[in-house]
Amino acid sequence: MNSRERVIAVFEHELPDRVPCWCGASVEFWAKAKKELGLDDEGLCLRFRDDFRRVFAEYAGPEFPMEHSQATYRTPFGIEREGYGYGQPLTHPLADASVADVESYAWPDPAWMDVSKIKAAAEAYNGRFAILGGDWSPFWHDAIDLIGMENLYIKMYAEPDVVDAVLKHLVDYYFQVNKRIFDAAADAIDIFFIGNDFGSQTGPLMSPDMFDRFMVPHLKRLCDLGHSYGLKTQMHCCGGIYELIPSMINAGIDSLHAVQPSCRGMELDRLKSEFGDKIVFNGAIDSHHILMEKAVAGVEEGTRLVLETMMPGGGYIAGASHDTILEETPVDNVLAMFDAIHQYGVY
Repeated sequence: MNSRERVIAVFEHELPDRVPCWCGASVEFWAKAKKELGLDDEGLCLRFRDDFRRVFAEYAGPEFPMEHSQATYRTPFGIEREGYGYGQPLTHPLADASVADVESYAWPDPAWMDVSKIKAAAEAYNGRFAILGGDWSPFWHDAIDLIGMENLYIKMYAEPDVVDAVLKHLVDYYFQVNKRIFDAAADAIDIFFIGNDFGSQTGPLMSPDMFDRFMVPHLKRLCDLGHSYGLKTQMHCCGGIYELIPSMINAGIDSLHAVQPSCRGMELDRLKSEFGDKIVFNGAIDSHHILMEKAVAGVEEGTRLVLETMMPGGGYIAGASHDTILEETPVDNVLAMFDAIHQYGVY
């Protein structure tokens, strides 16, 4: 099997030749690994045996001046952010909004995203790898930016119509961006990849009832869109989300990415036994306690133990339990993880 065939088999809950590999890394770790190993981007993907490649739309809309001098990033929804990575929001413009205020807000135009290069970028891989596409669509995080997290929780109870209006506008935007992407390139994409973090170290960020009320309809809308183009759906979601997984499955999520076994409720044997035949699990090799803290031999052993639990019957993609391997992670440990997957992940 080539990488694409291997991944497709897993998404169909069929046994591949071996467990597929996934590598998500921070920009800083990626640069460090390339320098240490003397490889370019594609060379590093091949060394890690990553079975996936990803293609993106590009922002081609108007350039807005930053209102805050310390801002380092601006979201499509006008939120300026400061700090490490994408930073934290400097303002919450809809914190006190009415439904009318939400309706009159300056929502972005989906046409600002240029989709013209996606198909060629995907086809350049000649069908060898599983292609991830679509917009990240982090509507939960965007709602937090616009309203403020504590305020958003209060409004879910006190002003649910305001929350509904904000979420609808956010997902309307992402729906149309993704539709444009899929109209242009769905036949060259395999997996619609989105991301929303609904969990913390100690459990879900909202109750299952509130998740079903506010989040599931929008997840389902995006999943239905991807499925209508013949794509599988994968969602990145950090944290302890055991209680939410049945609703994610019902919404149409085909794969849950970067399973974190160190969080409450995310014991791997429990996840595998209860949901392993219903959803693909991607990740699960602990980024902190294994990849950062262990020596190479410990990484190899920890990876082997995860594979023993997760690979029986298929439905598993192996990789780190965090979406982006951090810069402080030793390159030798990441190599040890991927080499161990290759050694012990054969069916």
